[in-house]
Amino acid sequence: MVRALPVALVQSAPHPATAPVAGFAESVADLVATFPQTRLVAHPELHLCGTEGPPAEKTAQLEAAAEPLDGPRGKVLAELAGDLGIWLLPGSVCERGEDGALYNTALAYGPDGRLAASYRKVFPWRPFEPYRPGDRFVVFDVPDVGRLGFAICYDAWFPEVARHLAWMGAEVVVNPVKTTTADRAQELVLARANAIVNQVYVLSVNAAAPDGAGRSLVVDPEGLVRTSAPSEAETVLTDVLDLDAVTRVRTYGTAGLNRMWSQFTKDDAPLDLPLYEGRLHPGRWRPATDG
Repeated sequence: MVRALPVALVQSAPHPATAPVAGFAESVADLVATFPQTRLVAHPELHLCGTEGPPAEKTAQLEAAAEPLDGPRGKVLAELAGDLGIWLLPGSVCERGEDGALYNTALAYGPDGRLAASYRKVFPWRPFEPYRPGDRFVVFDVPDVGRLGFAICYDAWFPEVARHLAWMGAEVVVNPVKTTTADRAQELVLARANAIVNQVYVLSVNAAAPDGAGRSLVVDPEGLVRTSAPSEAETVLTDVLDLDAVTRVRTYGTAGLNRMWSQFTKDDAPLDLPLYEGRLHPGRWRPATDG
């Protein structure tokens, strides 16, 4: 296993938006002390922006908690990742954009103590979320291991997101979630489906009760569930991802059969995509990592 990535998925209730980030920092430090080989720690959607009360009050709390990415919260998170020497994915946060709008933004901080990537949720769950949609897909590289991409919660219901991330070279799709509703059952299917049709790992980490339905899971590039949380209770899922498995599956096929990324040849005609006012071009089909 050359390209190994030890991960820890933290299925936990949200950290209150009004609480100091220091409490979160302590919990991450404790986790790394308990699982010292962990290289990447991932948290649920809006983990640092817990709110309570009726919808209007929750929105007001989010407005009060929103910060630009280079604000005080971001500085603490960057320093924490650097001090612990890990890839810290603190879930998504309520970002105050340069346009003054609120964005639901997933973050990745590297062991160098810098913000490596930020992704604004492209498909906020309307009409229930007060966020402006993002306008791009985001991937980032873990040196000597591979490329990861973000898809926040409802993004998983839109196959275009995972497909574009895989096309951009992502071998792992990190899916921070805060799902409280019965459709978590469908999300588990989608996690496996997105892994299968794109031949990527999917890490779906949901919030714990009472703010989430839990049932976090890790899915491999053939759609097999490697580990999962059986309930909504707080827990930590640990695993070691072998990103060479992505190369193997794409080379030899899912179940030794299906090689979707090799479907087209240079002699095939482009396929118009009326829905997108674009086209699928055989010359642009393969993922970035395939050259």
